[in-house]
This record gives sequence, structure tokens and C-alpha cells, in this order.
Amino acid sequence: MNDKNSAVPGAPWWKFGHVWLVLAGPIVVVIAGFITLYLAVSRPDPVVSEDYYRQGIEINKTLEAAPSSLAPAIQARNHAATGVAPAAKPSPQP
Repeated sequence: MNDKNSAVPGAPWWKFGHVWLVLAGPIVVVIAGFITLYLAVSRPDPVVSEDYYRQGIEINKTLEAAPSSLAPAIQARNHAATGVAPAAKPSPQP
């Protein structure tokens, strides 16, 4: 008699594809975590210089003294910082 409830030795768990489908997600996450840990430990963040504010002031001074080719970029930067649109220049009349 072949009964459905009889104990029949089956295949080991690792031979079923669905098991690997379920385990693949967590395994990938653990591997990505170790890669992230390695990158965080091996490449430390650069230290911000002590005089970062003074360096920013110097950059602003060089931008203000720059030729007029940078004028639109400076106006856009100022508009983004203050929210006030620059005054429009009147168009030349023919």
C-alpha cells in the first residue's frame, strides 16, 4: 500500500530552487553590508579645514572680481540664496 502520509525520504533542502530564491535576498543584503563596512573603514572622510569660513570668503572675493562672463552664474547664486530676482536690464531702443 502506498499511503500519502507514509514517511518517504525526500531530497535535501538545498536542492530545492525555491529555498535559494527565498535566501537570495538576505544573503545579498548581508554581502552588501560587508562591502559597505569595508568601504567605510578603508576610505575615511576627509577632514574639513579649520579655516573653511575664511576660504569661502576668499572664493567669494575672487568671484566678485571675476570677469562679466560669470555674472549670470553669480546672479543665479544670489537669487537662490536670497529668493529675490535680480533687476531686469532695459532693452536698448533702436
